[in-house]
Amino acid sequence: MRSDNNDDLTARARIRNAALELFGAEGVGRVSLRAVAARAGVSHALVLHHFGSKEGLRRECDGYVISLVRGGPGLEALNDAPALGALLEAGTAVRRYLARAFLDGTPEAAALFDEIVEATGRWLDQGVREGWAQPADDPRARAAIYVTWLLAPLTFGEHLSRALGVTDLHGTDATLQYSRAAIEIFTRGVFADDRALTAWDAVRKERDQR
Repeated sequence: MRSDNNDDLTARARIRNAALELFGAEGVGRVSLRAVAARAGVSHALVLHHFGSKEGLRRECDGYVISLVRGGPGLEALNDAPALGALLEAGTAVRRYLARAFLDGTPEAAALFDEIVEATGRWLDQGVREGWAQPADDPRARAAIYVTWLLAPLTFGEHLSRALGVTDLHGTDATLQYSRAAIEIFTRGVFADDRALTAWDAVRKERDQR
């Protein structure tokens, strides 16, 4: 019985992973459950057994993506190059899936974005408590901008690929290049003084006094 259960769980994961790849490459609307079954090496009936419909399979993919966000890379992974490398390699299909979802602009994609922002906000709040993240004047706005910044390469894929001179923006090497630049900005900053921040605060103060 245990072996059957393990085989069943493995098949479910294979179907989900196949869906992530195909949905990311072609969009949910263009992919049939039979195509997912063929990619996963299972029967169409087994896909229906596990997920009931394409919408059920899409929800499974969304839930998987959210579970990765909630888990976060963890500081232990950030300090372990092999672990971080494996995480980036495994995330290729997820990055393609997110890019396609946000380009399609469906209500489901909007809900997924909101959930990612919420999870990221909790993660950054934890960082503030533990001392590895700076406090923010507006924590929710920071979480939303942080997520948007990290996802921007996925939705500007064609233009960023051209700027970086890469053919596959979702590949691990390209991801290392652009995400490392983002992490450098988050860690070290860009501006050497606070004149820009002071200017923005001055404009806000002036508007508040009207």
